Amino acid sequence: MLMDILQLLKELLIDAWFSWIPAVGFAMLFNVPKKLLKYCAIGGAFAHSFRYLMMHFGMPIEWATLIASSSMGFLGLYWSRKHLVPRPVFTVASVIPMIPGSFAFTTMVGIVELHSGGYSLELMQLVIENGLRALFIIGALSFGLSLPSILIYRGRPIV
Repeated sequence: MLMDILQLLKELLIDAWFSWIPAVGFAMLFNVPKKLLKYCAIGGAFAHSFRYLMMHFGMPIEWATLIASSSMGFLGLYWSRKHLVPRPVFTVASVIPMIPGSFAFTTMVGIVELHSGGYSLELMQLVIENGLRALFIIGALSFGLSLPSILIYRGRPIV
């Protein structure tokens, strides 16, 4: 039991370590101030590790992504109020590590194979399954990031 917990903790730390790198890289690409890069790193590590933890306990990747991106949205909302900067400075960079690149790549490769090699039921199933998974993950990312703002600012007038 203790060994399982230690193994999970080790996996979470490795996941967090490799998740902050693309978050900070994306933030640097869009000229986030140096003093705020540490928040992007913490957010990227938190969001991806939280998703990994939920998936470890059996939650599907789409739902885990929605919950992790919503959590990052609330954390980013807190940081944006604290530092008086726009919320996307923290949140968008923090969810970049959760972009479903492998699912989208597999979908595109399958579409090219369908075009060049012809139709097969297995290949079509692979394309549809990976394409829908990538679509739902991207939808979960965008909806999860917008959910905190919708819930908190919904009573304010537009004008």
